Amino acid sequence: MRSNLTKDISVESFRDYYWLKEELQSFCRENGISASGSKIEISDRIETYLLTGEIKKPIRKSRVNKKIEPQTDLSLDTVITENHRCSQDVRAFFKTVIPKFHFSTYIQNYFKNSVGKTYRDVVNAWYEEEERKKDPSYKKKIAPQFEYNRYIRDYFADPKNQGKSREEAIESWNEIKKLPGSNKYESNN
Repeated sequence: MRSNLTKDISVESFRDYYWLKEELQSFCRENGISASGSKIEISDRIETYLLTGEIKKPIRKSRVNKKIEPQTDLSLDTVITENHRCSQDVRAFFKTVIPKFHFSTYIQNYFKNSVGKTYRDVVNAWYEEEERKKDPSYKKKIAPQFEYNRYIRDYFADPKNQGKSREEAIESWNEIKKLPGSNKYESNN
């Protein structure tokens, strides 16, 4: 049985169970810990607090230029800068080149990791990703904090669940997240 999330919970019990981000944030607010950031960052702060009693400050991402002028002359030769923003202007530009363009997680990460490359490189990366998606074995990466999404995808990938409903998958998820240990889908569930 899952314990309540209080300052008396053991670190092992905390790690063993699935917690909603709202539950983590509520715990933080009750204990004077910052509730901002991703679920992984918040969990890390709670774990430190439970282990040491220390209240870790959130990692502040410094912004060198708070006021960034919007780029109006966008072209395929526009260079990706460190301060690049996936703005409406950028989206509108790419839609003129790629009608079905949207800021997928893949493309957002491409921008982050491609300082110095050009928008032409982004277009190529977009089409390369679209080609990869056509492969039946293609699996979109799901970040670790999205345990529910990973579980549901893996549930439906299991041949024994062929023909089952979304409600059945959610019911299975609701059962597994109550148990200690991993929330990863396993065929013998």
